[in-house]
Amino acid sequence: MKTRGFTLKICALACVFISLIFIVSCNKKTEKQAAERRINVTVQPAGRQQLRPMIEAVGTLASFEEVLVSSEIEGIIKELKVSEGSLASKGMLLAALDDTDYALDAVRAEAALKQAKAALENTKVEFGRKRALFEEQLVPRQQMDDVATRLNIAEAEADRAKASLDMARHKLSKTKILSPIAGAVKEKRSSRGDFVRNGSPMLVLIQANPLKLYFSVSEKDVSKIKAGQDISLKVDALPDKEFAGKVASVFPSLDDRTRTLQIEAHIPNPSGMLKPGLFAKVTAFTGAPKETVVVPATALLYEGDSVTVYVVEGEQARARKVKTGAKHGDFVEIVEGVKEAEQVVVVGQQNLAEGIKVNVSR
Repeated sequence: MKTRGFTLKICALACVFISLIFIVSCNKKTEKQAAERRINVTVQPAGRQQLRPMIEAVGTLASFEEVLVSSEIEGIIKELKVSEGSLASKGMLLAALDDTDYALDAVRAEAALKQAKAALENTKVEFGRKRALFEEQLVPRQQMDDVATRLNIAEAEADRAKASLDMARHKLSKTKILSPIAGAVKEKRSSRGDFVRNGSPMLVLIQANPLKLYFSVSEKDVSKIKAGQDISLKVDALPDKEFAGKVASVFPSLDDRTRTLQIEAHIPNPSGMLKPGLFAKVTAFTGAPKETVVVPATALLYEGDSVTVYVVEGEQARARKVKTGAKHGDFVEIVEGVKEAEQVVVVGQQNLAEGIKVNVSR
């Protein structure tokens, strides 16, 4: 019985040993297959292009000027010659108030001035006679002083009458509401027949050529942006059009909440295609064109703050940490990490690791 038990133990140990040999053999085979496994990838050589350093942002278009046209006097609107959307040249007649009362006031003021001038002339003649008699000591000084005083009063009355006439004519001229700028009517706030008072808003005018563009840049780009730099922009409403302009001013301080700096640019708009209020994709050029290495944007792998691309060397994939610059369409500028003509993986890089073998297709 002891011999039989011993034999069973030997058989069990042999089975375990054979199993271990089989498992080790399978693992080696699996490792060999893994080592020989290849990943299918598509590559594209890193290129070189002449590009301008730039900053990309999103901005909003605004009218160059927006003016609230108000009445400077009170009266009833007799004519209103524009409506929303109407174009207006500078000095164009926009509206007219009933001028009957103001015209009569001007006539009365003109008559009062004529009367004051006539009284002044009579007083001057009398003053001349009295002075001649006074010099010959034929009249006392009191009479001479009296006529001199009346002459001063007559001159003051004439000046006052002239000022009244000027004021009446000025008010009469204000019955014609003229456009202060060349632009378009954005909003009409009054209608024909309305009674308006001094300061009553009547129309809102906007100047849309040129336009203002407001956009912001991040704190790290503050030193790159300056007045006079070229910009280009696109709007979704006109996807096939690109518009140019220049940076007009840089705000003096950053926004406390967003830590961004606001920029104002001026965009010529002679055709009127651009409209205030449109969102714009902005490219601000911060330097002269330069030669730089670029790779397709699809080649980049992002992990936190680091950017990696895979290049193919022989039959193996090599991971490269790269420093990127600006994006130009479908390509991204590579400041360091990849050289021109190196084969960059653009499809399949998500499945790669350092040193893994690849099958390349172009």
